[in-house]
Amino acid sequence: MMLLKLAYRNLWRNRRRTFITIASVLFAVFFAVILRSMQTGVYEKMIENVVGYYSGYVQIHKNGYWNEQTIDNVIPFSDSLAAAIEDKDGVQSVLPRLEGFVLAATQELTKGALVNGIDPTKEGGMLQLEEKLIEGEVFALEDQSVMMGSGVADYFGLGVGDTLVMLGQGYRGISARGKYVVSGIVKLNSPLLNDNLIFLPLPEAQWFYGAEGMVTSYVLDMNYRDNVPRFARSIESKLDTASYEVMAWQEMMPELVQAIQADSAGGQIMLFILYMVITFGMFGTVLMMTAERTYEFGVLISIGMKRWQLGLTVVFETILISIIGVIAGLVCAYPIVLYFNRNPLDLTGGAAQTIEEYGFEAVMPASLDPSISITHATIILIISILISIYPMFVLARLKPVKAMHV
Repeated sequence: MMLLKLAYRNLWRNRRRTFITIASVLFAVFFAVILRSMQTGVYEKMIENVVGYYSGYVQIHKNGYWNEQTIDNVIPFSDSLAAAIEDKDGVQSVLPRLEGFVLAATQELTKGALVNGIDPTKEGGMLQLEEKLIEGEVFALEDQSVMMGSGVADYFGLGVGDTLVMLGQGYRGISARGKYVVSGIVKLNSPLLNDNLIFLPLPEAQWFYGAEGMVTSYVLDMNYRDNVPRFARSIESKLDTASYEVMAWQEMMPELVQAIQADSAGGQIMLFILYMVITFGMFGTVLMMTAERTYEFGVLISIGMKRWQLGLTVVFETILISIIGVIAGLVCAYPIVLYFNRNPLDLTGGAAQTIEEYGFEAVMPASLDPSISITHATIILIISILISIYPMFVLARLKPVKAMHV
């Protein structure tokens, strides 16, 4: 305790030196947290747009469906199976869906589109159609109307009350065709889905495709998002794998995972360069401090202070400076991270166009994941402890008489 108290007092004997060192740590933590929060926030938004608001973190299909996504690879919907999965911890609800492709047309235009048969009452927590509605209303389960993304509506020039014709192939080769009134238009977060997705009530979609009582997937709406592949394997162990396949979102979208990993590697290289700069900055300050205090160290050792006590005092000084700098950096960074989490940056120009071409929303929110702050605060503390080895090395080789003649 006495050495800690001595280290604290030593900090304020040369306030300028202490504040310079604290500032270097503060800026390191500040820039590292801001940079990583923005990068992680973009990844979270990409996953949220596609996974959290549409595909779900886990899906169950007929075995082989994901490799051959045709309307013939359907499975009977089972209430007992859905109820058994819903009983599992972390699963909020199981959403039955019937997906297929059609040629949508109006009097003058045609377009390929993805038709998704849904239960609007169960989809409220995931698709959030009410919140995304920009015109009309959400259809009921027993209705015979369609909803569509605003991109589809803009392409056809359709509004609520207009009619859309759909033509496709149904279950076991039957002809699927129908004419539906538009009941609502929604703006989906993913531009790719917004430009290609049409919703039908599930019973009407089953009639349209001639697949009564069938679905193509059970989508799990869940609040458990850590280690999703392990969660998927735990569900798979309860099912007949000859009939069903259980897939985590990482398995369904490997391209998204690879894109995030590739971009994240670039960000980590930037952080590595930032930490190298900061490390040499902190080391320069410690080097200067050690040189300035050579006479002081010689005197203290001459009057009987143990070298290990003096070395430990210097280590405490470095750690105290780092802790103050880390806390100050986190305090400065948090309001900015919070602001950009609530008010994401809207990208414009070529950058926005490129991101939207990949099917993602062109915004940059900051992540509030606490592990970002903890990780970078820990890295700075480790760096400071490693730097404190230098003055301990100097103290171990210090000759008091020579030091007092410097």
